[in-house]
Amino acid sequence: MKGALVNFAAILAGSIVGLILKRGIPEKYKETIIDGLGLAVMVIGFKMALVTENILVVIVSIALGACVGEVMGIDAMLNRVGALLTEKLGGRYGDVGKGFVTATLIFCIGAMAIVGSIQEGLTGDASTLYAKSMIDGIAAIIFTAAMGIGVAFSAVPVFMYQATITVGASCFGELLSKAAINELTAVGGVLIISISFAMLEIKKIRVANLLPAIPIAVLLVIWDIL
Repeated sequence: MKGALVNFAAILAGSIVGLILKRGIPEKYKETIIDGLGLAVMVIGFKMALVTENILVVIVSIALGACVGEVMGIDAMLNRVGALLTEKLGGRYGDVGKGFVTATLIFCIGAMAIVGSIQEGLTGDASTLYAKSMIDGIAAIIFTAAMGIGVAFSAVPVFMYQATITVGASCFGELLSKAAINELTAVGGVLIISISFAMLEIKKIRVANLLPAIPIAVLLVIWDIL
């Protein structure tokens, strides 16, 4: 789990730098930065989504994942944590919950988080997660400068998420084919596009409730259902 630990540290370090920079950035600049990041996140999502080799897997995974996620209430739980952080830290730090939820989803859903964790679990090679850590550290600086301290708290669920995948891959990784990885990447891309919609205030989507679509995509490929 070295990769997950390094990623945790990188997000925290980037957030500290972002907090220092945040003090000198006017509000209108922060708004424009968020808009620019939203567009960049959208491009990343489309690039990931286009790796699919079976669009039916993506469609069915999203539909089933949405049902499972709504029953579990994942989005509500994540937002309750964000609201609690905002309440505890007070208005001085702005909307802590927004930064926490947005950064958590972006750092967790990306292909590098999943593929890198699987790679470390299977081979012990954490190089992909180390590369992701560098990217996330830089992104954390920008996100924190624009959205505040909430981004720093995302380091905890990111660590838990990646560590869980790493442990799982060490036990069941032989079941994951290239096709399964492609489809879970494509589904993740769709979810990242939905995050960009929220960042750009186009439409607020309960993205966290779509997270079950990722493991469902893997199961559909493994069981060769579609």
